Amino acid sequence: MTRTWPLLRVLRDRSAGLSLAGVVISGFGTSALWLVSGVWVKDLTGSDRLAALCVLALWAPTLAGPLLGTLADRVRRAPLLIATNLLLAVLLISLVAVDSRDGLWLLFTVLFVYGAAGVVHDAAESALAAVAVPGPLLGDFNGLRMTAGEGMKILAPPAGAALYTVYGGASVALLDAATFVAAACLYACLRVKEPRPGPPTGDWRARTAEGARHVWSHPGMRRLVMAGGTTMLCAGVNGALIYPVVEHLGHSPAYAGVLYAAQGAGSVVVGLLSGPALRRLGAPRFAAYGIALFGVSVALRAVPSDPVALACSAAIGAGLPAVLIAALTHVQHGTPGPLLGRVTATANTLVFAPNVIGLAAGAALVEPVDHRVLLAVIGLAAGAALVEPVDHRVLLAVIGLAPLATAAPLLQPPPSADRTDSRSPSDANPA
Repeated sequence: MTRTWPLLRVLRDRSAGLSLAGVVISGFGTSALWLVSGVWVKDLTGSDRLAALCVLALWAPTLAGPLLGTLADRVRRAPLLIATNLLLAVLLISLVAVDSRDGLWLLFTVLFVYGAAGVVHDAAESALAAVAVPGPLLGDFNGLRMTAGEGMKILAPPAGAALYTVYGGASVALLDAATFVAAACLYACLRVKEPRPGPPTGDWRARTAEGARHVWSHPGMRRLVMAGGTTMLCAGVNGALIYPVVEHLGHSPAYAGVLYAAQGAGSVVVGLLSGPALRRLGAPRFAAYGIALFGVSVALRAVPSDPVALACSAAIGAGLPAVLIAALTHVQHGTPGPLLGRVTATANTLVFAPNVIGLAAGAALVEPVDHRVLLAVIGLAAGAALVEPVDHRVLLAVIGLAPLATAAPLLQPPPSADRTDSRSPSDANPA
């Protein structure tokens, strides 16, 4: 009997297919607005600092992930996703009123709420996927989700920029609003039996802390989440060095777009292969091999060669998502349903908080400091500050070695009380 390729099984599953379609549609609008909002503010004010604050406004609510994640555990997830998408659609429509510097307060307010709603949305979506998608296919689903997200990051920014050039920022906001309405309709079509959450126990502080306690009490989950955070820290510093790398290759800054495209292609490939890799290797080894690939590739970017730079960018794109997919899949398998929203949001905060810190520092330094420190907007302020005084090849070597130290503990056999990976149903009740 011929076995069906797991990716096809995911796509044929009605709930998984609808969820992926929602990710693709809303992700297209989000990626377009992510780029255009900064350009919009730059055109209205001429300020690079204010433009940088757009991305900061979107990312800052990540720091409140443990608190926002409690919302995903208080109500059924499918109705929450529908309501969140419709709320964002209404908020985005209000941006048609932004046509001068005086309307910036509205733009930044919408972006901040957008980011907060995104934290709740991601937590609810992860929790719903754990119910809607068969357990053995969760790794494949998360990989496809990563592939869809990275694909939209490649396609949407140019489309958004073109739409902005012709019709202005309000047109991109309306496009994004339309994608959220479409996503809400897709989530409304889901047929998932969700138990009604029980009444909350304890005060809000205790409920918020439960997510962090769960992550910390499970060694395998804790190691994966902390490895993800450390890797994202290194990724931020690596991103801060993109333009010195381009300059060392003898190209104009626009060549960075070519390297980013190669990185996106690598992420698409690993997303397609992540399910089989998780089943064969287990979450810790899959993450460790991805981190090692990322670290070696970063170090090799110091070689002044176009083919090497392109290959390393693709390898970075393939290695970096591995730990993120592994950590999310492990969280979904190893967390009881009533806690999954809080645990997912807490894990996302631990993984992505370094980017928020870098964005805040970059927004503060973008005008008074040399333009090369603009890289801190997408990386860490420390990395961007070192671009000038330290040779970028030395930094690349150091950054490349740091992830290898992060990956090593993941290759160690887990203690018997936590022998769980993507192939086991749960580590919620360790022996």
